[in-house]
Amino acid sequence: MAHVELSLSEPLAPEVTSDPASSVEHWVAAVSCAIEPCVIIDSLSMILAASPAALIMFGLGDPVTAVGRNLFGALRLLDFGNGAALPDIDREKIPPVLAYNSGKLSHGLLRVEAGGEVLTLDAIATPLFDGRKVVASLTFFSQV
Repeated sequence: MAHVELSLSEPLAPEVTSDPASSVEHWVAAVSCAIEPCVIIDSLSMILAASPAALIMFGLGDPVTAVGRNLFGALRLLDFGNGAALPDIDREKIPPVLAYNSGKLSHGLLRVEAGGEVLTLDAIATPLFDGRKVVASLTFFSQV
């Protein structure tokens, strides 16, 4: 005969902070040592953190030179249609920027020129919140 025991306890409430910098700082620390290629950007598309795998994938060098650079200055995004540089109007539609601006999960493909090689990447981005305010976005990349 099966035996089931249940126990009820108070849920553990995470410590909530209203300081946007501290919320992002926790994510920056996690991304800085993450195994997966991922990047955090802020409202101006400035790179706040990049994982070692992302630094290698995009040829960004070390974190000191990558952090603080604009995403569009660090990466050469290409148009799928003609292979030219992605027009400014379409930059708002890439997952990292769209996730920040919409406050919602964003998913899509990107073409990036990195290290003399053209990569097609699957990108999934999520907004990072402090309370109800979006303070950054976190994007994970996978080569297709």
